[in-house]
Amino acid sequence: MSAPPVVMPDAVAVIAGYLRDRLAARGITVPVGSRVPSPRPTRFVRIERVGGPPDTVVHDRPRLDVHCWGPDEGGAHDLMQVCRALLGAARGTSGSTTLARPTVGGPQWLPDQVSGQARYAFTLDISLRGTAL
Repeated sequence: MSAPPVVMPDAVAVIAGYLRDRLAARGITVPVGSRVPSPRPTRFVRIERVGGPPDTVVHDRPRLDVHCWGPDEGGAHDLMQVCRALLGAARGTSGSTTLARPTVGGPQWLPDQVSGQARYAFTLDISLRGTAL
């Protein structure tokens, strides 16, 4: 008898929700999601999956870029540092996600090439457990 197919959770949605909740708990209400909001606010966070291999048949290890925009370089940097600290300090699980994962890249100063808006980014890995169909 073969194992059932396994479906992985949406890593971006999981981390966006986690980060949105943790930021709001600190009084920081900014859009957090997978797209640049329209209309474009002065501060927001965009999360993008940029790869990451499966660990096993039931575990995935997504690599995510977290981009933080601000009204100026200092504001973007400060938002990035808060996001980085919140994700770096996460321990245990949230649903099917293991949150204690190291930052693997950044921070980087990446001014938005389209808008010229201030932006910083960093990269991290997380672990996800899939569910059987």
